[in-house]
Amino acid sequence: MTAPVTGEKMMIFRRTVYLEAVTVQKGEEQRVSSRDTLGQTLSWVADLGSLWKYSPASIYLSESTQPRAMDLLGLLKSQFLCHLVFCYVFIASGLIINTVQLFTLLLWPINKQLFRRINCRLSYCVSSQLVMLLEWWSGTECIIHTDPQAYPKYGKENAIVVLNHKFEIDFLCGWSLAERFGVLGGSKVLAKKELAYVPIIGWMWYFTEMVFCTRKWEQDRKTVSQSLLHLRDYPEKYFFLIHCEGTRFTEKKHQISMQVARAKGLPSLKYHLLPRTKGFAVTVRSLRNVVSAVYDCTLNFRNNENPTLLGVLNGKKYHADLYVRRIPLEEVPEDEDECSAWLHKLYQEKDAFQEEYYRTGTFPETPMVPPRRPWTLINWLFWASLLLYPFFRFLTNMISSGSSLTLASFVLVFFVASMGVRWMIGVTEIDKGSAYGNIDSKQKRND
Repeated sequence: MTAPVTGEKMMIFRRTVYLEAVTVQKGEEQRVSSRDTLGQTLSWVADLGSLWKYSPASIYLSESTQPRAMDLLGLLKSQFLCHLVFCYVFIASGLIINTVQLFTLLLWPINKQLFRRINCRLSYCVSSQLVMLLEWWSGTECIIHTDPQAYPKYGKENAIVVLNHKFEIDFLCGWSLAERFGVLGGSKVLAKKELAYVPIIGWMWYFTEMVFCTRKWEQDRKTVSQSLLHLRDYPEKYFFLIHCEGTRFTEKKHQISMQVARAKGLPSLKYHLLPRTKGFAVTVRSLRNVVSAVYDCTLNFRNNENPTLLGVLNGKKYHADLYVRRIPLEEVPEDEDECSAWLHKLYQEKDAFQEEYYRTGTFPETPMVPPRRPWTLINWLFWASLLLYPFFRFLTNMISSGSSLTLASFVLVFFVASMGVRWMIGVTEIDKGSAYGNIDSKQKRND
């Protein structure tokens, strides 16, 4: 027989689950912890029964991992050496893939659709590594709130995804959405032209016919439209991700944006910048009858979390909520002015959804969690097993040589790699975004 539980702590060893019972009596919490083994489950239940006699106030159970193991794992994930491994695998595999993509250009005049299918797979090998960091390394959870009747259509149709642009990892959440529905490899973005020259990601985008813009409409009017028209016969399903705000939300940018809104006689927005409508209008016009719907996506994070790519790399777990509305493309007006008015109304609705989220902590509609697919993890493990062994062997031989010149070269390479890692992370930081707030208001009124 197990002795009744009194006020002091009691530990019963279990194998897999760490449970904690907390009794509340006279305003003080008293905790009873246990780890589960099959043979002692009944004694744990008996002890819980005795708790009722000891404290009739309340009992609750919470499930968590063992604190010490969590601390060690968190410490491991925060180590720069782990970050360096991830970045080495990403950079080395990315350059290999870019090289293979270069050779696939030979297929373009022979079989354009085969070229596209191959580059979709090659693109997935790169972008899925970042999604793996979010879903597997960080363990970030993303709950989708949507209409259950629309849910089965996700991933089975081409769609324009309109996502708010407030967080440093919102683009990564958009990629995760595409991955959960199996369309990450073929998905597109409307990106600023400077990104096309960034090694690995930018080069990969070039081969997958990503749409680039200069944010100067007179230059973009023709080039963006032509790029979009090329996607009409694309052989893979895709999400076309577009941030209509054009840049990430900051208070300074928001103040300037609302000055423009007042000058144009538009309602003010509290949680978004004024959307840039011309890019959206030309996207809808160019992809009509190819894209089936607009997915209006509104992203937020619980408990006022402020997620960063560095936090993801450190293994920090975030908790995201994403409200997805499926709007048939037939409901979007064809006329450019009417389409612009429709988009402004959409952002007013997005603002209202954000207001409700901050008030209630949830979005409308039914919460759902699409299953996490294993392919992002499998892809990273493949490249890691292929690239890490020769790297560590080379590293060991270099250090064991004892040459001061060799060691100095290693330190230099290590320093350059660390700076490269910091630069790649810095690209995503909010304060490194485009200078929306520094553009003259008169110029903005003509956008």
